[in-house]
Amino acid sequence: MIRALIIDDELHAREELEHLLNETRAFDLIGICANAIDALRVIRVEKPELLFLDIEMPALNGFELLAMIEDELMPHVVFVTAYDEHALKAFEEKTLDYLLKPVSLERLQKTVHKVRETIRRGDPPQYLVEVLRHIPCQFANRVKLVPVDEVEFVYSDITGIHVVTAEGQFFTELTLKILEKRTPLLRCQRQYLVNHDRIDEIKLLDNGLAEIKTRQGKILPVSRRYLRQLKVQLEI
Repeated sequence: MIRALIIDDELHAREELEHLLNETRAFDLIGICANAIDALRVIRVEKPELLFLDIEMPALNGFELLAMIEDELMPHVVFVTAYDEHALKAFEEKTLDYLLKPVSLERLQKTVHKVRETIRRGDPPQYLVEVLRHIPCQFANRVKLVPVDEVEFVYSDITGIHVVTAEGQFFTELTLKILEKRTPLLRCQRQYLVNHDRIDEIKLLDNGLAEIKTRQGKILPVSRRYLRQLKVQLEI
């Protein structure tokens, strides 16, 4: 059976799709999520083979969710949408398939065949994903979407990944690897990413090391490994 996850903000749509998936007897449904943040947690833990992913969701849409998934964890994706224009975009993003709401069992059976053939051939999921414009951060009992251009720097420690802005510091579940790959933030040290627009100066130190002073006066380390790369990226 195909290990699948449903992600849709509409309760009725989730229940209808769950019923249809059970009708096919082709899926092991490992979870049902109402938003992208919960889905990201389930994907990292359960590692599903397939997502049935709604495109239009509040806060973070389906395309933004895909941009937050590490390549090695990326499942195959079937977009579920009520809008034809989004279905067309789904093909442009090279998704495996798409389903238009309301989903019919007959159309779903065709998707089952396509999914089985894709998995049988061992085709890896490969999607053109969007650049992240916001970083989802935990703030009290809420999720705060921090615009990437407002980020000063990001760092990791034993407690997790922290996003620093002029407004304050926030925790995110996104990895430094994803943030480096899917945003304009630059790596300056193994545990640090910096926004190049927030750099005030770079001070060269002995032994090929350096320090970055941000516009807010924070000092960030620059390792030998990333100093040359940083100079190239900043054209200095």
